Amino acid sequence: MSDESLKPGLMRRLFGGKPAPTAESAPPPLADEPQAKSLSWWRRLKSGLAKSSSAISRGVTDIFLKRKLDAEALDELEDVLIQADLGLAAATRIRDAVGKGRYDKTIEPDEVRAIMAGEVEAILAPVAKPLVLDLSRKPFVILVVGVNGSGKTTTIGKLAQKFAAEGHKVVMAAGDTFRAAAIEQLRIWASRTGAEIVAREPGADSAGLAFDAVTKAREQGRDIVLIDTAGRLQNRAELMAELEKIIRVMKKVEPTAPHAVLLILDATIGQNALSQVETFKRVAGVTGLVMTKLDGTARGGILVAIAETFGLPVHFIGVGETVDDLEPFEARDFARAIAGLEREP
Repeated sequence: MSDESLKPGLMRRLFGGKPAPTAESAPPPLADEPQAKSLSWWRRLKSGLAKSSSAISRGVTDIFLKRKLDAEALDELEDVLIQADLGLAAATRIRDAVGKGRYDKTIEPDEVRAIMAGEVEAILAPVAKPLVLDLSRKPFVILVVGVNGSGKTTTIGKLAQKFAAEGHKVVMAAGDTFRAAAIEQLRIWASRTGAEIVAREPGADSAGLAFDAVTKAREQGRDIVLIDTAGRLQNRAELMAELEKIIRVMKKVEPTAPHAVLLILDATIGQNALSQVETFKRVAGVTGLVMTKLDGTARGGILVAIAETFGLPVHFIGVGETVDDLEPFEARDFARAIAGLEREP
C-alpha cells in the first residue's frame, strides 16, 4: 500500500491491528504505558532504519576491520557516508572526528559507529523540536505541503488521530482536489478520529476550500485545522503560484494563518529532498518538516544533510504505515539507530 493510496479494507492496520472503529466513534486511545510505548517505538525506528544502518555498518566494517587508520581509510569512510546521503559537510565532520588522534592506530568498527552517532546527534539536536500548538490562536491552522507521493494525506490522518487522542477538536480540509482518492481517504480518517471534514467535488478550487475550512473551524470553536494540498513538483511555477494563492486566501478569514506549514518529505528520494526544502521554504514559508518512508530506503542519512543545510525544525518522522509509526523526532535515537547501535539505557 502506498502512502498516498489508503485502502479502506486495510484501515485496521493503521490502528495497530485493532478492529477499525465505526464512523460514529473515534478509535480508542492506545493502551501502552509510556515506557513500553517508548521501547516499542525504538524497535520500530531501528527496524525502519535497518536499510540505512546496514549499508553504513557494512562499509565501516569493510574499511576498519583489522586495519590501521590512515588517510585512505578516512577517504573510504567519507565515501560511505556520502553514498548514504549524509551530505559532504556531515561526512567531513565525521571523518575528522574519527581521525583525530588515531592515525596509524587500530580502531574497531563499533568505535567508528559510536563516533558517527555522536556527531550525527550533534547536528540533529538543534532541529529536533516538537510541533507546538499555540491554541491562543484558535483555530491553529496547519498547512501541509509537498510533492506527489510524499505521504501528505496519510500524514494528516495520523496527525488528526494524535491530536484527537490529546482531546483536540480537529477540522480537516481535503485540499487535494485533483485526486478523488485523497478526498475519500480523508473522509475515512475523519470518520475514525471524530474530526470534521470540509470537502468538495474533485477539481474544486482548493483556495476557496481552505477559506471555508478555517471559517467553519472558527464558527464551531474547533482547535486545529489541518489543510491538505495537492502534490506539486517544486519546479512547476504555476503549481507553486497556486500554493501562494491558498495562503493568500485563507488570510482573508484569519490574517495570522497558516500558523504552521509542514513540508512532508519522502526519504526515498535522497538528494532531491534538498531542492524541495529550498523551494517550498521560499514559496510557502515552511516552518517544520516531517520525513516519511524512512523504512523504505538505504538513504535515510538525507535527514542529516537537510538539518545541516537548512536548520529547519524536524517535528516527526515516519517508519511505517500505522499511526504509531509516526512519532516526534528524537535526535539521539535517530543517530544511534542509523549508526546501527543499541539504545542507551
